This record gives sequence, C-alpha cells and structure tokens, in this order.
Amino acid sequence: MSSGDARRRTQFFNHEDWQERLSTVIDTVREMSRQTDPQAMVQAYGQRMLEMFPNMRRVSLSRRGLEYPFYKVTRYSEWNEDINPWKQPEKLPIYSGGLFADLIYSNEPRVIDQLEVDAQDPAKAYLEGQNSLTAVPLFDKGESTNMVLLTHTNPGYFPPEDLPERVWMANLFGRATQNLVLADELNSAYRQVDRELKAVADIQRSLLPSVLPEIPGLDIATYYQTSRRAGGDYYDFFHMPGDKWGILIADVSGHGTPAAVVMAVLHCIAHMYPRQPGSPNELLEFLNFHLTSRYTPESGHFVTAFYAIYDPALRTLSYASAGHNPPLLKRCGQKKVESLGEVNGFPLGLMKEASYRSRTIQLDAGDRLILYTDGITEAANDSSELFGTGRLEPIIADCNSNAQGTLDRVLSELDAFTGGVAANDDRTLLVIDVNG
Repeated sequence: MSSGDARRRTQFFNHEDWQERLSTVIDTVREMSRQTDPQAMVQAYGQRMLEMFPNMRRVSLSRRGLEYPFYKVTRYSEWNEDINPWKQPEKLPIYSGGLFADLIYSNEPRVIDQLEVDAQDPAKAYLEGQNSLTAVPLFDKGESTNMVLLTHTNPGYFPPEDLPERVWMANLFGRATQNLVLADELNSAYRQVDRELKAVADIQRSLLPSVLPEIPGLDIATYYQTSRRAGGDYYDFFHMPGDKWGILIADVSGHGTPAAVVMAVLHCIAHMYPRQPGSPNELLEFLNFHLTSRYTPESGHFVTAFYAIYDPALRTLSYASAGHNPPLLKRCGQKKVESLGEVNGFPLGLMKEASYRSRTIQLDAGDRLILYTDGITEAANDSSELFGTGRLEPIIADCNSNAQGTLDRVLSELDAFTGGVAANDDRTLLVIDVNG
C-alpha cells in the first residue's frame, strides 16, 4: 500500500480526525441531496469516491430479476461508455457463476486480502491486476440484490474493521438511489396518466356542443369548467320536429375520470332517445331506465338533471327535473327571481321505477333563465361560506346586459368571492335570454 493511499484511508476512517471526516461526509451528502436523477447521483457519488480513493477499481453487480448463478455487471469504473442501468438494461452484460456469483448470492459482506481468480472465471476480465477486494451487499427486502465491489492492486488493502461502516454507508446511499428510481418511475407513471386524462378530457369536451345552436328568439351563453382534467357536468341542445328545442343540463356525482365516463354514457343514451316533442319527463324516465338497468347499480354513481323543451312559436317552456338545482327565472318587468323547483324528482340512476312530472310555463320577451350545476352555487371562499343563489339573483336581475354579459359578470363575481381559488367541483352555467 502506498503512503498516500494509507493516509487518505486513515484520514477518512480514523475516529480521531472526526472534524475533517465530518466535513467530507457533509459535502458528499449535500451534493447527493441536490440530485433528482438516480444516474446523475450515482455518477456524482462515484466521482467523490474516486477523489477520496483514487487508486481503487469499482464494480457494481445486480441479481435483480435473475436466479442463481446469473448476475449482471451494472457499472465498472474502467468502462469507457457510461451506461444507465435503469434506462439501458439491454446493454448490461449477464454472466453465470464464478467469484462474482458466489459473492452476490452469499448475502454477506466480505474482504479478500489476496485475490486469486481462475482464468475462466467471468470476473477475471474485471479483476485483472487487482490483488485485494472488499464486497459490500446492498439489501432490498432482506436480500443482497445488488453489490458494490472495491478492488486494489495492493494485497490486504481493505482492513476488515472498515467493513461495518462501508456496509452502512453504501446501503444508505443505495436506499437513496432506489428512492430516486422509484420517484422517477412514479413521475413517469404520472405523466402517462396525465396524458391519458388529457385524452379523456378532450373526448369529453367533444361531446359538448361545439357551436351553440341558433334558437329563434333566444340569446344563449354557456360556461363549462371541470375541477380536474375531466368531469361529470354535461349540457346539450336537441333540435326537434316542429322547430322545438330540447335543453339539457346534468351533473354526475363524483369528480374526475369516473364521472366523465358516466357523463359520456349519459350523452350516448340521450342521443338514442327519439327526438319527438313529447313531454320532458319522458326523456328523464328514458335516461333513468337505461342508467339503472346497465350502468349505475355497480358504479354507485347517480345523475341530477334538468330537461326543458322550448317552443319558439308559442314561447313556452316545458320542463322536468331529476334532483337538479332548480334553474332561476327572472321575469321581465318584475324584481323578484323565481325558482323552477316545483317538479323536482329523484336523481337518475337510483331507482329504476322512478317517475317524473312536467310543467309548462309561458315566457315573455325580456325574461332570463339561468341553468347551473352546484359547482357554481357551492363554490366556497376561505371562510367556507358558499356563493349560493342569493349572490346569483341580483346579477341576473340586471336587465341592462345580454346573456354573455350576464354570464361574464357571474364568473367575475364568483372569482372575486372565492379569491381565485381553483374549483373543487365542476362548474357549468347557461344563461338564456328571451328576445323580442
């Protein structure tokens, strides 16, 4: 052993020189703490070890996913190519038997003072010219799935009394590296899920009207926002014989992708319904029958919905409700705002035998109808106070703005009330003005 090597090793492991030793450890772990990529962290750690022990050779082994006597060499300090074992596993050489197999499958640390390796042993190529070795197992679930070998040209270079600290330090570093690997895999999985959720959201939004219909005598503005990538709110318009129009708004229980799937099912069922004028309750009963027959009993979801049929010729609105927030109606020339909640029935998807009632009202020029989901009225501020319908009513009672202007003012007031906090529920709002 050279005097320089002995001095470096003594400097690091001698308990009497604890201050300099502590400084070296702090510098090392501080650098490790900055790393977010496992490959970069291993490279940085390897460089540190090379600086402290410049004449040692380093070999890393793995038997993860293999059975005795097979193993992989994952890193070698003499390789010219820097292989990432997590990203490029196909480039790692696999060997069978010999000294390396005996060491990694033993589950034990070991010091060899005088190396003697058979010429046919796969380890020979990595240990040529080396005369001493220390083997440090890295444990996972109680097994040394990985192992780090340090070698030196001098016999007896590695004192056995250094082994406990080497095992301790190497395993702490190994766990830190594995945590980064898991974090990287988790982030990759999150990115994949996010791409899929974005695709679900794109599909869901494609189910909503891409262009608002031109309904004679009506001025319409709509707003739709999901609390996550995808959501369970839904609105739609249906052109019927006799130039009548169906207007549907619905809210699936829950949030996110499961609610979006039920929303897509609801869209499909609604578009299966024969577009006959009929009564609004008939569509709700049709939706409820198919949901309870095939979809909602197992999923546990239910749907609130409000459906209306508008007749431009007579300027009448017939409507029925399945547990949905009652729309608000501002009559022209009247200060008060009405709630269309007289015919509210059970939400869809709960009771197969549920039935619904319809009601018809006369609308006049200047009337304004507001349809919304509970994400609007149940939006809360930092004091857990709800926005409520009480804040909606004075906004929609202002007859000086059109449908879009009214919708914009509602959203502005809502944003000011919540302090701009992201929505925790899907929000849908329809403003419909009756023109002259």
